[in-house]
Amino acid sequence: MTMRRAVVTGASSGIGEATARALRERGWEVVAVARRAERLAALEAETGAVAFAADLTSDADVEALAAFLEDLGPVHSLVHVAGGARGTDRVEDGLVADWQWMFDVNVLSAQRVVAALLPHLRRAAAQDGHADTLFVTSTAAQTAYAGGAGYNAAKAGEAMVAHALRLELNGEPIRVIEIAPGMVRTEEFTANRLGGDTAAAEKVYEGVEAPLTAEDVADVIAYALDAPGHVNLDLVTMRPVAQSAQFLLARGPLRPRLEGGHT
Repeated sequence: MTMRRAVVTGASSGIGEATARALRERGWEVVAVARRAERLAALEAETGAVAFAADLTSDADVEALAAFLEDLGPVHSLVHVAGGARGTDRVEDGLVADWQWMFDVNVLSAQRVVAALLPHLRRAAAQDGHADTLFVTSTAAQTAYAGGAGYNAAKAGEAMVAHALRLELNGEPIRVIEIAPGMVRTEEFTANRLGGDTAAAEKVYEGVEAPLTAEDVADVIAYALDAPGHVNLDLVTMRPVAQSAQFLLARGPLRPRLEGGHT
């Protein structure tokens, strides 16, 4: 059986890095893609993933990635994790530059990598039975919240790329999977969104029992890719138990409500 190969974007930190590690542990070949070459080099040395530094907002970089993969062998899965958020401004106060950046890194990057790598995925599917595209979006794609409009719009846009792609690929053995996490505590996401304010980022998670981790999301990604080829997980929405909805978050210990209404 051919060893399966995945291209994982956003692999220098957070969910992308955790996914690269999880897939390597499960026997996948992995091409780890991100902007920060030094972090990719460390991941390569530790896990055996093949590092490729690229900025997915650059057409030239994405073309270079596609050319690099030509010499590497079949590509069975594209796992698109790269993305991000900037700011928590109201619509009336939002910075156009921040919104433009979010659209570029979340939506246009998805289109770029899909367009560049679909030929690779089709060849792998012809050879080995099926291939995958998997997008990590967010519950922000499903439910708006005050101060989140720019990110809501960008992630909803990325989700629609996945939904339309699934229709366009009907009849081909290429799965289109969307994983939409809620609150995930990673080293960089919230701090980056808040302009590097780590103290403010810590307050987002304050008192929340067991937010999701990058490894939790990576485990679900790996499960989806390792599922039998005829099984497509169209959309997996995952949240920590403390987050019942985008707007309903328990802070403090989770305890069962005992008889009589007491905890």
